[in-house]
Amino acid sequence: MTSIAPSPLVSAAARPDTGGTRWQHLVLTFATLALAACGGGGGDAGGSTPIAPPPPVATPTLNASQLAVLVAEGDAVSEAIGQAYLRLRGVPAANLIRLPVPQTGATLTAAQFASLKATLDARLPASVQATLVTWTQPSRVVGSCAMGLTSALAFGYDAGYCGECRNTTPSAYYDSSTRQPYTALNLRPSMMLGATTLAEAEALIARGVAADGRWLATAASPASGQLVLVRTSDAARSVRYTDFQALRPSGVARLTTNYIDNASGLGLDFIANQTGVMFYLTGLLVVPQIDTLAYLPGAVADHLTSLGGVTEPGASTGGQMPATAWLRAGATGSYGTVEEPCNIQDKFPRASVLVRRYTAGDTLIEAYWKSVRTPGQGNFFGEPLARPWGN
Repeated sequence: MTSIAPSPLVSAAARPDTGGTRWQHLVLTFATLALAACGGGGGDAGGSTPIAPPPPVATPTLNASQLAVLVAEGDAVSEAIGQAYLRLRGVPAANLIRLPVPQTGATLTAAQFASLKATLDARLPASVQATLVTWTQPSRVVGSCAMGLTSALAFGYDAGYCGECRNTTPSAYYDSSTRQPYTALNLRPSMMLGATTLAEAEALIARGVAADGRWLATAASPASGQLVLVRTSDAARSVRYTDFQALRPSGVARLTTNYIDNASGLGLDFIANQTGVMFYLTGLLVVPQIDTLAYLPGAVADHLTSLGGVTEPGASTGGQMPATAWLRAGATGSYGTVEEPCNIQDKFPRASVLVRRYTAGDTLIEAYWKSVRTPGQGNFFGEPLARPWGN
């Protein structure tokens, strides 16, 4: 944890829905960032010193037969996406669950959600260990405070998991070795696919499928790429830099670790026109040039900010970039919070855990969920079964 006191990422005066920003956004000159192969300046790269691959994870792993696909009744796009996911991932037809999702607003009330979850729990096969949401709104459950929909589906709505800047209830799944979270911990991690059209969904699912086994040493053409960690000039949103620094020397075989430190503000806060991006973790209100990057299948990207997990069009987010923008740019997974969380590291993905779990063979949903200690205010997005380091 950082030694500074937790700070709101947006000012109370500027946020009817916790939007706005307290921190002046740096106006940047767009240019290609050359990532150096050795130290120096603000673009220090840690290199790609190979280490022995992590030991294989125990089987059985989370698989298609243990994933339920949730569809909003009467929503033609959600239905089409659900059917596409079943087809492309081989999920059993019995695992497609249609739910009466209220479409009356951007959020679910606690009472609406309680009814929805009771219906879901009654319909889920006992073998299901995780769920995938195929709609993009509503994405929040609001009672006395706001939980992300994916976290509410996992834990149930409970004000202990939200409440703006206070410390919230931790997840027993954090950095866990279990491969059967419902069986072992009585929770089903959930992920929103995050696509708004069938075409977007099919492209995202295809990236997840293409990722499977891509990084194994036994693959026909083992992958190589970049792990990009950026400490930006936005100090409030860069509190994860200590974890970035701790991760930097570890290295992952065939993965070049590029730690960029622009705390001084004399360099650039972003990368542009780069290829082979596998991880891109940063902290900014809006991350420029993300659509100039070439992401590898299974790539994970997120930016620490307060309202990245809000997906409803027109919601007041103070101009903050949604996590789903990473998916539209070509990433396979992302994460964001849905109410002001303050810059408490435990509420955001810890890079060291995410990278270790993902490269040890966890699926995307497992690795991402295990990397956030207190995820109650957050939403996880992407293709849950992507498994680049797994068979």
